[in-house]
Amino acid sequence: MTTPAVVLDGFGYRPANARRWAVRDIDLSIAHGETLLLLGASGSGKSTILRAIAGLLDAGGEVAGSVEVHRAPPGAAPRPTGLLMQDPDAGLVLSRAGEEVAFGPQNAGLPQDQIDRRVDEALAAVGFPYGREHPVAALSGGERQRLALAGALAMRPDVLLLDEPTSMLDPRGAHLIRDAVERAVSRTGCTVVIVEHNTDIWRDLVDRVVVLGADGVVADGTLSEVSASPAARDTWLVDAVRPSTASHHIGERLLVANHVAYRYKGQQQLALRDVDVDLRAASALAIVGDNGSGKSTLTRVLGGLAQPTCGSVSATPALINGGRLGAEPHRWRATALAGRIGSVFQNPEHSFLTDTVRDELAVGPRALGHSDSKVHAVVDELLTRLRLDEMADQNPFTLSGGEQRRLSVGAAIATAPRVLVLDEPTFGQDPSTWHELAEMVLGLRGQGAAIAVATHDRRFVDAVADQHLHLTSERE
Repeated sequence: MTTPAVVLDGFGYRPANARRWAVRDIDLSIAHGETLLLLGASGSGKSTILRAIAGLLDAGGEVAGSVEVHRAPPGAAPRPTGLLMQDPDAGLVLSRAGEEVAFGPQNAGLPQDQIDRRVDEALAAVGFPYGREHPVAALSGGERQRLALAGALAMRPDVLLLDEPTSMLDPRGAHLIRDAVERAVSRTGCTVVIVEHNTDIWRDLVDRVVVLGADGVVADGTLSEVSASPAARDTWLVDAVRPSTASHHIGERLLVANHVAYRYKGQQQLALRDVDVDLRAASALAIVGDNGSGKSTLTRVLGGLAQPTCGSVSATPALINGGRLGAEPHRWRATALAGRIGSVFQNPEHSFLTDTVRDELAVGPRALGHSDSKVHAVVDELLTRLRLDEMADQNPFTLSGGEQRRLSVGAAIATAPRVLVLDEPTFGQDPSTWHELAEMVLGLRGQGAAIAVATHDRRFVDAVADQHLHLTSERE
């Protein structure tokens, strides 16, 4: 019988200073050359398992059971393991694209001609749209995700671990990633473990599906077997999304962007060019477009977090609401901004300021001078609605990616802003938490908020948006 590539025996992990285990009682054996899709509810421990296999668990945590890769502890395996993290920025360390992809092969001591060949092959495999000298800092989130995968592929790993590899990608980019993985499997016979809520794109590539639950592995079998099991309700194997059909009246103008363009410092090309936006009360605008078209940049400009290079963003008197403020939100103080415009970043951890989930939700209301009783009431309601009540005293940085995303949404709406700007709010969500976020956004829209959502999630666009803005890049 062939020795498995990966074996987890009673594995569990609890982060340092966390009350709950991120995952526990996992028994799992993965065969050589197998492509496995690892699913489960948000916070079920999928990313933790990938980090454990890669030997990258945070120091100081409590570990139960064991993990072996090729009969060796993680990190000591005789053949390389490649990990694409949920947050691609966590694995990007160098300033130029080519240097980033070459980093692993260089550390492995490969000859320069082999390094150059691997870099070119890996960049082409993921459809990277720029040359080797392109600065990493100038890439969009989706472009960084492609670059991070290129770095993993350049190592030609025997075990390839992918954590939400298409979550921030446009449809073309997602298929490029999928095809690159398929070619890697065909060429090298590597073992692949994929954590992904976007399951449709992997259906004809995976050999096996495993679903995690509170008690460890709750389903294990072929795609058709698991899709027919009760465990599928916590996954996107079954799509039960229904677009919103409720009619509503769109209200007064709150925020207006005219001919807005933006250029990042040190860059020659515009990241955003000549965009007009009209955000009105009781409406939701979906901002869509390919990676690199400027969606995240536009959310920062609309959120008052960046001054446009050209054009203007102006708040109307209805949004200023009697405050002694100018019309340009980027000039407002933080408290004035928080009470009027709430923002959710593409990388939610960039906004965290405190040591606990509860305190993070309380930051905005406290800054606005609300009473302790009102702050507690708002925080308790959000903890329940966002399914974060069991993590109230946990450090935000120990949450799963999906939990961090829900926390960042909660922190943004805790001050009841009239304008809410969201960048990929459904990243890492299972069907239950996805529906709750959608219902929350629809509820805010119904209460008169103006919402702008930058997203690749077509389901979410169909469910909440009544207006659409499609951005294009200079490459289109």
